[in-house]
Amino acid sequence: MTEFKQIIGRGSRVRDDYGKLWFSILDYTGSATRMFADPDFDGDPVLVTETEIDSSGEPTAESVIDQPVIDPEILIDSEPGIIAEPENAARRKLYFDHGQVEIAAHLVYELDPDGKQLRVVRFTDYAGEKVRTLFPSAPELQTEWADPVKRAEIIERLSERGIDFDELAAAANQPDADPFDLLCHLAYNAPLRTRRERAERLRTERKDFFDRHGPEARVILNELLEKYAEHGTAQFLLPDVLYLPPISDHGQPGEIISIFGGTDKLRQAVTELQTLLYAA
Repeated sequence: MTEFKQIIGRGSRVRDDYGKLWFSILDYTGSATRMFADPDFDGDPVLVTETEIDSSGEPTAESVIDQPVIDPEILIDSEPGIIAEPENAARRKLYFDHGQVEIAAHLVYELDPDGKQLRVVRFTDYAGEKVRTLFPSAPELQTEWADPVKRAEIIERLSERGIDFDELAAAANQPDADPFDLLCHLAYNAPLRTRRERAERLRTERKDFFDRHGPEARVILNELLEKYAEHGTAQFLLPDVLYLPPISDHGQPGEIISIFGGTDKLRQAVTELQTLLYAA
């Protein structure tokens, strides 16, 4: 018991200068669980209270939480396992007064293909590895990504592997990067470009695309491109985007469709816009 407490004490020492602000306990056999529940060594648990707060964060009531009595014999006889959060648990808003809170690192714990060794990798490195598994080279990813339908499939496959673009952009500290460029940067060490850089490059190098459409249609396509530069590829979703300003300022969806000469031509123009966006 003394040795165990020394190990935990060593792990819990904070070293700001080395960035050591946390530690992990991998309890394969359940021994750590048993040793933590040892009233003879640690004494009785501290009194735990719960404070209710209103929507502004002000305390309104305080109550003592009854702590369950733990039978050490039950822990000794029990098999190690995972305690899951209850399903459909209501999310609570937490308040923290004074000090500064930030995410120091986003790590992924992954078993090797044999299921024998646990490794820890940064979320950004993990994402890069998974992209290379699906697409060995950047041109292969680019070909698939330029197609809106195939792009949706890629996003779904990455989501199945726990990769969310908002979290990835935050972990990489690149909130303005296009998801495609971010993936290529992490997977193939490609130059990183922002969504606005891609949009401006398309406007400059492919004026012929816009010239094939009428004046009002060109305005709408440029407005779609600007919405992409600000918010991402979700702004190309039809017909949803037709109900949002400034696109909706051109009239009802039927009127906007008639500007392009029909539903198929509108969809073709938006699809081509996305394809050209990722052509280089």
